[in-house]
Amino acid sequence: MFGGPVPESPLSILAIATVATAMFRLGLAIAPQDYPAAFRRSALMARALFCNLLAMPAIAIGVARLFDLSPGAEAGMVLMAIAPGAPIALRRSLGAGADAAFAVSLQVVLAAVTVVSMPLSMALLDEAYGTVAQVSPATLARQVFVMQWLPLAAGCVARRSLGRRALRVEPLAASIATALLVLFVSLVLADIWRPVWSAHWRVALAILVATWLALALGHAMGRPEPATRTALAIGTAARNAGLALLVTAVNRVPEEVQATVLAYLLLSALAATPYVLWRRRDFQRSGNILPTTPSRRAA
Repeated sequence: MFGGPVPESPLSILAIATVATAMFRLGLAIAPQDYPAAFRRSALMARALFCNLLAMPAIAIGVARLFDLSPGAEAGMVLMAIAPGAPIALRRSLGAGADAAFAVSLQVVLAAVTVVSMPLSMALLDEAYGTVAQVSPATLARQVFVMQWLPLAAGCVARRSLGRRALRVEPLAASIATALLVLFVSLVLADIWRPVWSAHWRVALAILVATWLALALGHAMGRPEPATRTALAIGTAARNAGLALLVTAVNRVPEEVQATVLAYLLLSALAATPYVLWRRRDFQRSGNILPTTPSRRAA
């Protein structure tokens, strides 16, 4: 997958298993009646779509130009910016005290619109950077369906079927998801450290600045509730590296583009950590309990 020492097939399978298990656990954790309430907040959802689909590409381009990045590095940053809806970010969002129903609903909406928005953005990217990078909506839809929609739906069905027994199943699913995530992150770090290290310091700084701006924008636009601020901030800053890497895999892009995507994957997660810790501490100080178990309302 990344051209490192770890074989591609096991890493790809592990990536699918990690995301699918995390999405299944989320489907198991969220009560069905929470979804309509989240979708009724149309103004908040509209601001979330603005942040993810319009503001993030503008931030990436502006920051890349500010730091005078090469065309390949700028293209890599923009490629990540047009790939919203990182599934693993949901775990960080919930762990920081985000509104669970809104965070998951936003993930579902972004997974749906990405099938259309990303090919359109790719066409604009081709015009701007003179590349011939393409990805079909069918290819995107297949990946989104297998890795996100299907396991999320399975979790929702399991919760409905199990009722209150989901309270006992969810911790097991959470433990499995955590173990898979730790293993996947460890292997990815072993696999991508060379291309990440090869990225210029200006690229690294640009990624950090873009992530911090995304967090600030999402936090501001997620008003008025602190929990929705957290959900939108993390949801805006975290980009879907899986979709970006899918584009690099099906097209002959310069190595600099892929190196920038991999650097973005790692550095943006590190850049968002102080915000996650701050929001988690603030949430706990307010006397709330982090949403690590499903709602106790009947399914």
